[in-house]
Amino acid sequence: MHNDYNRKYPIQLRDYGPCPFVTNINKAAKQNDFFRIALWTGKHLQLTLMSIDVGQDIGLEMHPNVDQFIRIEEGDGVVKMGHSMECMDFQAKVYKDYVIFIPAGMWHNLINIGSKPIKLYSIYAPPEHPHGTIHRTKEEAEFNHSYYW
Repeated sequence: MHNDYNRKYPIQLRDYGPCPFVTNINKAAKQNDFFRIALWTGKHLQLTLMSIDVGQDIGLEMHPNVDQFIRIEEGDGVVKMGHSMECMDFQAKVYKDYVIFIPAGMWHNLINIGSKPIKLYSIYAPPEHPHGTIHRTKEEAEFNHSYYW
């Protein structure tokens, strides 16, 4: 009965960490319409969901001490990376089921080049955002963090 319920009804999107947690990540990511929401924050890692609107991007950023993993669940994009803001010399197209590994200290951006929002989940190690983070829009995220340019 419990598994049937989980298949039919939406997942309540909130931060479940640091408690044990199991979910259908594909369903959770596709259901999310917020720019960013923390789904699980622990002591050493964090999982967030993001939705990047058509023609929009994550925003040029760099995390000095955080490795990041991104998996695209839906949508098409271009990821750019480099060792400085002025030298973004790595570029790749990404689609559904692609993963992106971003080493700590690497400048990066993900741009939506498709016809529907990019739905993704991102893992930060260690956590990048406060427990319970919800950024409804990119503007809200930029207002609350200083690593965007």
